[in-house]
Amino acid sequence: MDFASLPDRRTELDPHGPAVSDGRQSLTNAKLLQRVRAAARHLQDLGIEPGDVVALKLTNRVEFVLLLFASWRIGATVTPVNPKLTEVEVARQLKDSSARLVVVEDGTTAEGGITTLAVADVYEETAGGDPRPQSHPSAPALLIYTSGTTGVPKGVVLDHANIDAMTDMIRKALELGPTDRSLLILPLFHVNGTVVSVLTPLLAGASVVIADRFDPHTFFDAIERERPTFFSAVPTIYNMLAALPDAVRPDTSSVRYGICGSAPAPAELLTRFEARYGFPLIEGYGLSETSCACTINPLAGPRRAGTVGLPFPGQEIRIADASGTELAPGEAGQVLVRGANVMRGYLGRPDETARTVVDGWLHTGDIGRLDAEGYLTLVGRSKDMIIRGGENIYPKEIEDVLAGDESVLEVAVIGVPDEKWGEVVVAYVQPRPGLTVDTAALEALCARSLSGYKRPTAFFVVEEIPKNAVGKIDKISVRAAHAAASVGA
Repeated sequence: MDFASLPDRRTELDPHGPAVSDGRQSLTNAKLLQRVRAAARHLQDLGIEPGDVVALKLTNRVEFVLLLFASWRIGATVTPVNPKLTEVEVARQLKDSSARLVVVEDGTTAEGGITTLAVADVYEETAGGDPRPQSHPSAPALLIYTSGTTGVPKGVVLDHANIDAMTDMIRKALELGPTDRSLLILPLFHVNGTVVSVLTPLLAGASVVIADRFDPHTFFDAIERERPTFFSAVPTIYNMLAALPDAVRPDTSSVRYGICGSAPAPAELLTRFEARYGFPLIEGYGLSETSCACTINPLAGPRRAGTVGLPFPGQEIRIADASGTELAPGEAGQVLVRGANVMRGYLGRPDETARTVVDGWLHTGDIGRLDAEGYLTLVGRSKDMIIRGGENIYPKEIEDVLAGDESVLEVAVIGVPDEKWGEVVVAYVQPRPGLTVDTAALEALCARSLSGYKRPTAFFVVEEIPKNAVGKIDKISVRAAHAAASVGA
């Protein structure tokens, strides 16, 4: 399936049918195609050529979708940029991706050294020739940045073949068709928002509604107004909705299911949510390196709360020990994934790619076990990664920032349980001899260097951070001490 020509095919089949809308505009298939053609011409007029990278630093809006298809139409690659990143973080992504153009919100300041286009200025009509769709299965489609264990975000290269395979798997597993309607509430700079909530429904002939920023108090108003058949969200969102007053009893009759991913969800939450709101939550598991998803609880078969379901058709899951030996059902080990959806690699990081994808098997770093029927249960996570409201946070990035303060000798950043977010970040710091740590200065340092969700919610100054036998910081001991202190508080 060639996504570069998807707007053309949708228009041929149903020119007046709904395609995509947000709070500002609603586009039919024919209008979507017209706008995509105009945007593609604009990109060409700015000198964008096949193989170039276009950065989209945009909030969720129709123009993001237009520019995604427009870029692919002329053979360019898209790298979504989180609008909430700091200037330092944005500059790093633009440089690493070699972006030729960045599209920004109205009134956003220009990004230094790179051609910048305000989204309001994107062509809506053009008298020039129509750029004919061009793409190749092995051409990069998306460049998704995800934090690495080194603390430096790395670009996950997903080619058109990856996206084609993943969307086809999701379409079949979720039984999507032209009568469906997707409500997008996750950010489009996440592969989940783009692939599950936009590309897959459009591929299936369905329509997409881009919601305003999530607010639990207005969310069900959007459900009743837009009448979606499904949406995808993270456990934090479902927790917020489950916590609404008992008097909130919305009409959810249009919703076939909600998808729950990005972080493990308690089985109790899934059961309680369905009992209250009348539609099931289908839990799955995946990561950017797999173009979004690896497993999902089946719609037709048994849904096993507490598991993340079965592999998508066309994917294989293995559990292996440290030596790579496959383990028997019930035994816990590293989750390995193989399928046409597995990434092309990490941009400019051949060694790390070779360590991560071995003989076609992606080594996820996550720890899980398979039962006799093939359902996957996650029992641990990649090293020390923290998941806050579905956002992956690697402590090393935060530790590197804090270590830049001259008063800090050592630092250990951990995730601690939080009712709302699942986990939040806290930092333990050890002062240099003879110096005093100013936690207000550390807060200011983090505010300058880190996005809000990465910043520690608390700083604990300690005389010494625990070490293991080889002298490395022992985070197991740090977590245990924090938990004991929390219980005693």
